[in-house]
Amino acid sequence: MKTLFVGILVGFASLAFAQEKDVALTVYSNNLALVKEVRTIQLSRGTSEVRFTDVAAAIDPTSVHFTSLTDAGDVDLMEQNYEYDLLSPNKMLQKYIDQEIAVHTEQGGPFQGRLLSSSPKAVMLQMKGGNIKSIAIDPIISIDYPALPEGLITRPTLVWLINSQKAGVHKAEVSYLTANMSWHAEYVAVCKKNDRLLELNSWVSIDNQSGADYDNAKLKLIAGDVHRAEPPAVRPMAKGYDMMAEAAPPPQFEEKQFFEYHLYTLQRRATVKNNQVKQIALFPPAEIKADKIYCYNGALYGEDVRVTLAFQNSRGSGPGIPLPKGKVRVYKQDDADNSLEFVGEDLIDHIPQDEKVRIYLGNAFDIKGERIQKEMKQLSERSHEETWQITLRNHKKEAVTVVVEEQLQGDWKIRKESHPHKKKDATTIEFEVPVEKDGEAVVEYTVQLKW
Repeated sequence: MKTLFVGILVGFASLAFAQEKDVALTVYSNNLALVKEVRTIQLSRGTSEVRFTDVAAAIDPTSVHFTSLTDAGDVDLMEQNYEYDLLSPNKMLQKYIDQEIAVHTEQGGPFQGRLLSSSPKAVMLQMKGGNIKSIAIDPIISIDYPALPEGLITRPTLVWLINSQKAGVHKAEVSYLTANMSWHAEYVAVCKKNDRLLELNSWVSIDNQSGADYDNAKLKLIAGDVHRAEPPAVRPMAKGYDMMAEAAPPPQFEEKQFFEYHLYTLQRRATVKNNQVKQIALFPPAEIKADKIYCYNGALYGEDVRVTLAFQNSRGSGPGIPLPKGKVRVYKQDDADNSLEFVGEDLIDHIPQDEKVRIYLGNAFDIKGERIQKEMKQLSERSHEETWQITLRNHKKEAVTVVVEEQLQGDWKIRKESHPHKKKDATTIEFEVPVEKDGEAVVEYTVQLKW
């Protein structure tokens, strides 16, 4: 359907709120944000209606909290209505069924008459002479309406019935929850020095599709799994949005523990526009000591040897701050032309300080494994012995060490082994196996299992 110009021959009453406002925005990672605004309002003595505009279209109206910062004890919020039947060409046509309108088309006009019906393809008018005229939507340029129908508004609005003991100017603080806004962390890592060093950059991306702009807002981000009893219904999100990236000298965010979560406060104000993804650097680039780990688990992955980068999130060897969950993309420089090439990505969960970070990048092309059961003996009704052989083949031009993982069930005991094992947990053992370049290594062990 063509976009129509709607002509309305009436004015709008001025609102009770001044334009100046102070905004604070706290964004959560589960499609939720807390909006806090301080605005100046003019109140009459006694009971009056106040219209609070420019709220998020995805607001949860049951979460609104209002208080007067000027005279809290003298102002009572008696009633609240949330109006969100927004003006649109289709709604205007529906509201004007059986009423007079004027239609302008590419071929001429205006065609004035009583609107009988409308559809995405055409409108039908009864002209003043009584004849019926059907006009296709495509050639329509504009439609004139004599007035704005009751109930249609241009912006989502909270309408309050307020009782004030005194007339005058008040500073009012309003807070509410809105859906259709969230944030997540993204990390970019570049492998250096034979993959033993990572240059780690971090970003937070704030996706605002809540239906409102937040100008010059104090911005906070909450990392953690915040429980919600019954989230509000999510309104349809916009199909497109603008991307906006920001970077500033450190420090950008101040991090601290907050209840059972972590709070990241931007040390400056920022504007978060509707239908925009804003990216802000979380912490300055950090060089991190990393280990590249080859891991083979034949029972789970067949012949594939998985490649993982690992580092300790401590102040000595890593960023040393709690890392919000997010996607880590890893690149490596091609020495032939000094270009960066993508080598893999992984999702990490929330990582506290001093915990290890593991990034799974993919499977090694030149290292393969094979796992076979050589023997099994029944020792009794509730025990038996198994002998397993794991063969690792390294086709790389350098020696590697592969960590072989084996899962064991029940009450187990290793009877024989070609390489010393480490007990990872109650059901997992590991062997660290050196494999020469263009070489092969064989691990063999016998385990007694009871149940």
